[in-house]
Amino acid sequence: MSESSAGPWASAYHAPVLADEVVRLLAGARSVLDGTLGGGGHSLALLESGADVTAIDRDPEAINAARRRLASYEIDGRFRTVLGNYADVDRIPELEGRRFGGILLDLGVSSHQLDDASRGFSFREGVPLDMRMGTDAVRDAATLLSAADEIELGAIFREYADERRAMRLAREIVRRRANRPFATSDDLVGAIRGALGPRTGPADFARLFQAVRIAVNDEIGGLERALDRLRERLQPEGILTVIAYHSGEDRVVKNAFRDWSASCVCPPRQPVCTCRGHALGTLVTKRPVTAAPEEADRNPRARSARLRAWRSAP
Repeated sequence: MSESSAGPWASAYHAPVLADEVVRLLAGARSVLDGTLGGGGHSLALLESGADVTAIDRDPEAINAARRRLASYEIDGRFRTVLGNYADVDRIPELEGRRFGGILLDLGVSSHQLDDASRGFSFREGVPLDMRMGTDAVRDAATLLSAADEIELGAIFREYADERRAMRLAREIVRRRANRPFATSDDLVGAIRGALGPRTGPADFARLFQAVRIAVNDEIGGLERALDRLRERLQPEGILTVIAYHSGEDRVVKNAFRDWSASCVCPPRQPVCTCRGHALGTLVTKRPVTAAPEEADRNPRARSARLRAWRSAP
């Protein structure tokens, strides 16, 4: 992937989305926690802007690729990596007691993970059903589809893919796996066509495969657990930025930022305030920042990106 086609921070591993906007929002931060390192594009942009960066990723391949790319900054002591899940920030020894002027989460899957057939994220023919972002995932996609009950499967497709025929698809999966466990992308594509009709195509497959990936990696659950913990890792007037690609993730971020910015979060009819009684900070972005048409043209992944930012109180 060339710079001209994917932007100045891109690499063969991944093309970062909204990198210029992230740098602008975190311009005052001298130390930044990149909670989703990926190919290191956002970290590189932040390093070149003058920030020191500590980066987390649950994927060892991402860590190794970014360390090679950013070796000079690591030698200078301005860049360090930690293998782990941002959702477990309070259980990562290397980060104990540390606070940051800026924190970034770029949610979802990297370009490299999508393109590497062995990782099992794609609906291309014959790809193994894996979809684990890191070794901390409890089960892979094949195990989930072969073992989860009908109710759990229906909830996954309804909540993460907005599929109105979610239970029909769940029943079709349960019916098919009685004869043979799910193992490859062909098994899931066949179930989707069997339940939703032969006219289903790539857009449907992408949406429903994404739902399975979100479930395998507990992406929305991890985000919900992490946000309060990450807020507490901000320095006074530090900024938390989150790029989401899925409406469910964006909703979690929007609601958290809104609640943190309210002076009272008691139920509306409660006569006396019993909550914290003050705002924890302020919204930086009233509405989500989206990619310019030029970026969306050169990087299709940017089309669904929504960037939100929040600043902690002084």
